[in-house]
Amino acid sequence: KLGEYPGVEGMIHVSEVSGKWVHDIREFVKVNKQYVAKVVKIDYQKNFVNLSLKRVSEEEKKEKMNAYRKEQRAEKILEQVAKDFGKTLDQAYEEVGFLLQEKFGELFVAFEEARKSPEILVKKGVPEKWANALIEAIEKSFKEKEIVIKAELELKSYASDGIKKIKEILLELEKEGVKVKYISAPRYRVEIEGKNPKMLEKKLTENLEKLVKEIKKAEGEGSYRLIK
Repeated sequence: KLGEYPGVEGMIHVSEVSGKWVHDIREFVKVNKQYVAKVVKIDYQKNFVNLSLKRVSEEEKKEKMNAYRKEQRAEKILEQVAKDFGKTLDQAYEEVGFLLQEKFGELFVAFEEARKSPEILVKKGVPEKWANALIEAIEKSFKEKEIVIKAELELKSYASDGIKKIKEILLELEKEGVKVKYISAPRYRVEIEGKNPKMLEKKLTENLEKLVKEIKKAEGEGSYRLIK
């Protein structure tokens, strides 16, 4: 059974399962599990294809499974919009799905482009009522989740006005968008929110490094560790 091609059947000969000698097929493939295979021969009359597992590299497997999951996600969006219109998924494909695949190659690509430029759907020939409904559904589905990067911070100051210095330093940290929560002296929990984990971690680390330098100037010491 081919997930991307309903109605088409495929077969993998034992010699195409693995580069190793296959003593027991169950060591290499499991029932009801999805696999990425390469088409090696097509019989158009019988609507049948011969497939190979061993000719697919690990990188190709990852790329294909990722693309397949994205397309499944996009199809769910199309199906939901179809239901809202009282239509089936097949009807949705007839009215807009096949058109989107023709114009963009894949549904997911079409929806990504529509998210950046909503007007592109109508420009490509999608009926306005479908375009508006799809854009609304895409925005809900593709909404990026907020990521939180946390760290634990320890601050000490031996200066006569050490507490005041620590408060001032933490206030400057909060001005950079970092939330500060007091745990118990001398420990604090800090966190920053956003949508790009790498950029968030970089920003938090840079600010904490700066903070440690500032506390040292205030006759103190500081350290931190990111919480993974």
